[in-house]
Amino acid sequence: MRNNRAMTDSRHRIAVLALDHVVGLDLGTPAQVFGTARDADRRRAYSVEVCTPGRRPVRATPGFQVLPEHGLELLETADTVIVPGVHAGSAMTDGTIEPEVSAALRAAYERGARIMSICTGAFVLAAAGLLDGRRATTHWAHAEEFHRLHPHVDLDPDVLFVDDDRVLTSAGVAAGIDLCLHVIRTDHGSEVANRAARSCVVPPWREGGQAQYIEHPVPRMADSSTAPAREWARQRLHEPVSLRDLAERSRMSVRTFTRRFRAETGLSPAQWLLQQRTDHARLLLETTELSIDQVARRAGFGTAAALRQQLHQRLGVPPSTYRRTFRQPTPSEPTPA
Repeated sequence: MRNNRAMTDSRHRIAVLALDHVVGLDLGTPAQVFGTARDADRRRAYSVEVCTPGRRPVRATPGFQVLPEHGLELLETADTVIVPGVHAGSAMTDGTIEPEVSAALRAAYERGARIMSICTGAFVLAAAGLLDGRRATTHWAHAEEFHRLHPHVDLDPDVLFVDDDRVLTSAGVAAGIDLCLHVIRTDHGSEVANRAARSCVVPPWREGGQAQYIEHPVPRMADSSTAPAREWARQRLHEPVSLRDLAERSRMSVRTFTRRFRAETGLSPAQWLLQQRTDHARLLLETTELSIDQVARRAGFGTAAALRQQLHQRLGVPPSTYRRTFRQPTPSEPTPA
């Protein structure tokens, strides 16, 4: 619920900064995901353009060249700046970038733009000094090298993305899609983000963190998955669901279930259940005319006070404000100014 220009402008401007050795998939992700986002009037919510230093062609890792239409001046007016991953260059080897690139990124941030990175694009943001003292993430395979080059960054290699105020970072490759959908959800609500996800044929919210994808030198013991228990709980968000209930559904002890659940989702069962209930409450607020009390009961919070506390803690606004901001008007209602 940040106060950014996507809330008021019909076309939030996104600048994608491509550097030499840019990762091809990372480069295309913002245009694909943000390009599918439509507001309540089905208008494009974002414009996405690519730039390079000096408007020079840059090499992409799949073997093609990027011929940009803009130079670094594009960052001067962008509402959001995204740095895709790179697989070579000084940002990866010694933690430095061209002074003009660093200055342009810092100027954009100081002006109030939102700054994002995908995968090893975090090395670029760190080299510009934008991640010092912040929590951030990058691809798990590069975490050790990142720690060495940037010890002043609070790196969390276990998550898919990190949202730290106006600086957002994501893990490798497909996690860039997760981050873009998170931004759309933050700017325009769950319904718009869900439609964008369906258009891209990806899940609107991916559970867990990078831990489930990290290669382990020794295969783990084969345990049954907690997925059936999670699906069972999703169908009963309005009911009390205990940790023992979930463990019994999986035919595990509470201790084994908790350990396996965290390994699969990156969250404790209680944290996951709270996240599911919050997301369901947001969707009900956006798409129904249920009262706040009814939304609270259907989402499993029990009381409007509990729902209000949770939304304020997670989003910084009460349910009524969230609904006014994001609920899609019916054909008989006027669109809110």
